Parts: sequence; C-alpha cells; structure tokens
Amino acid sequence: MEDQVKCWIRHEIQALSAYHVPEAADLIKLDAMENPYTWPEDLRREWASLLAGVDVNRYPDPQAHALAQRLRQAMDVPDEMAVLLGNGSDEIIQMLAMAVSGPGRSILSVEPAFVMYRMIAIWCGLDYTGVALNADDFSLDMPALRRAIEETRPALIFLACPNNPTGNQFAEQDILEVLALAPGLVVIDEAYAPFADTSFMPHLGQYDNLLVMRTVSKLGLAGLRLGMLAGPSAWLNQIDKVRMPYNINVLTQVTASFALEHQEMLDEQTLAIRRERAKLFEALQSLDGIAVYPSQANFILVRTAAAQAEPLFDALLENGVLVKKLHGSHPLLRDCLRLTIGRPEENARLLAIIREFLAHG
Repeated sequence: MEDQVKCWIRHEIQALSAYHVPEAADLIKLDAMENPYTWPEDLRREWASLLAGVDVNRYPDPQAHALAQRLRQAMDVPDEMAVLLGNGSDEIIQMLAMAVSGPGRSILSVEPAFVMYRMIAIWCGLDYTGVALNADDFSLDMPALRRAIEETRPALIFLACPNNPTGNQFAEQDILEVLALAPGLVVIDEAYAPFADTSFMPHLGQYDNLLVMRTVSKLGLAGLRLGMLAGPSAWLNQIDKVRMPYNINVLTQVTASFALEHQEMLDEQTLAIRRERAKLFEALQSLDGIAVYPSQANFILVRTAAAQAEPLFDALLENGVLVKKLHGSHPLLRDCLRLTIGRPEENARLLAIIREFLAHG
C-alpha cells in the first residue's frame, strides 16, 4: 500500500504536514485568537429556542441571502459591491486559488503570514512566493515586494491587515503601491478588523483588482466557520463558480444572523478585548527579558531572550495555559510566542506564570 500511496499522492502533498491543532482540554486556551467571551444565558436560551424551530431536512438557502445582507450591514460593505460567503476564510482562500489556478500561475504573500496562503497554494498546484517582512518591525519590505511582483507576476497577492502572527498593521501607502503594481488580484485579509483602527473596505471600487476578506471568527463565532469576500461582482461572479453548493449550512445561517442582530453584545466584547490588550501590552512591556510588539489584533507577539521561548512555552503549559509557540516556524520568529488576549483572570494567570518564569527561569 505504501508504494501505491507514494505513486498516486502528489509529491508536494506528501511533503506537507497536516494542519495541527493541539489538544486544549482543561487548559486556559490562549493559542488560537478566539474571543474568550460566551453569550449571556438569556441570549443563549433565545438562540436555543430559535434553533429548535429550524428544519434540517431541507438544503439551506444556497446563496444565504438573509445572512449576506446582515453581513453587508455589519461590515460596512459598499452598496455597489458584491459579497460571497465561505465556510470560514479558509474556503474563500481556496476558492480564490482554484479560480485563478493554471500552468505558471502563482500566489504571493509576505512572511511570516497566515500559513493557509502557502498551504492552499500548494493544494491547488500553484507556485508560492513568500516575501520576508522587515526584521525590526515586521513592516512591508517594499523593495523586495517590488522585485517579487515584477519577477513572478502573481495571479493573487494576499496581505493580512493586521498581519497574523505579528499583529501589526501595514502602512496604507505601501498597500496602495502593491495595488498599483500587482498584475492580478490583491486580497486584503481583514480577519482582525474589529480590533484595528483602519480598513480597506471603503477603497473597494477604487481599484479594479482589490478584494477584501472578513471573518466572524474573531467576533466570537469561530465555531460557525463563516467568512466573507467583498468586491466587484465581475470578480465574485466568477469565483462563485468554484464554490461548493450549499456551503453555508442552515444552522450557521440562522445562528450568525441571530448573533448579528445583537451586534451591541459583540461590540461590547470586542471593546473588552481591546481594553485587555492595552493592559496586557503595558504589563508585558514592564518585564525584563521580554520584547513586546505593538498589536492591532486580538493577540500580542512577544520575543523572549535567546533559547527561552520553548522553556517558557513549556512552563505555561505545565501550569495550564496554552499559547502559540512560533519559534522554529520562521527565522523572523526566533524565540517568539503569540499570546491571544483572554479574559482578565486568564491574562492575570498568564502574566503571573511569565513573571515567575523570568524570576526563576
């Protein structure tokens, strides 16, 4: 059987590792950029009552019209722009890659960045180019980007703003230059837009090659797996052709629509996360032995002293706190950990363990 697998599975797939999600039972989970807040009990009861009346024997609305309209309003999509929904942003990235794939076609992004840009490019048989960010502040290396765009002529460029896993917002002028230089589509991934102060959504329609991607995962709806792509209908009508039928299930459609009817609750949770981010950032800055990077996302990137990232990760895990170990994933992330913003008591526990480690590690 092993010989058959080697024969028929594409070599580039065999070379990959499957996306790994660590076990997190009974841990304070600060590794996956999730919203740490659940819904109030009265709202949960109202939601449960609503779901009790949903029939699941029929296929869902294939275009999820009602939900799409809710998302347009919640995310300030310009009236003249179209929207396309996906089973999480991952499916939208995959649809984009499938729609433009072909011999000699490529995807370009920066590194470090969201790992799925590279993985999905490989799945879809596209070449992938990752342009390293500036080492000091993770800003765009514009000379390197200019060269890469000229040399590879990418069909797709993905830029996450704010960037994952670094948390910083790229300079608007730099992104506008990328839009001007790019021969193909430029997709601005705004997964962390609720925690940032700027968005490219208002720029839609000003640039023929601009699309904006959003998700509801960071709003507290990660379990629903729902993403949105916004942009001119000329593009989205074509990308829609590779969308799997009925990709947004009926429970997701009903639940997401219900949640967006209570936008004020989601906004309050977002504000609480932003407040906690500021407090955690200030506390981390006061610690000797930790370098802290400014963040416009719902996480903070930190760098430890040399060879201390793995011991600190282990100390946190041993004390019941799971964070993301980035050391070893990319040269620019040497000695780095990514800390998702949790509830106040979770952040306090995180800080207490870090302080104890630095004092006696």
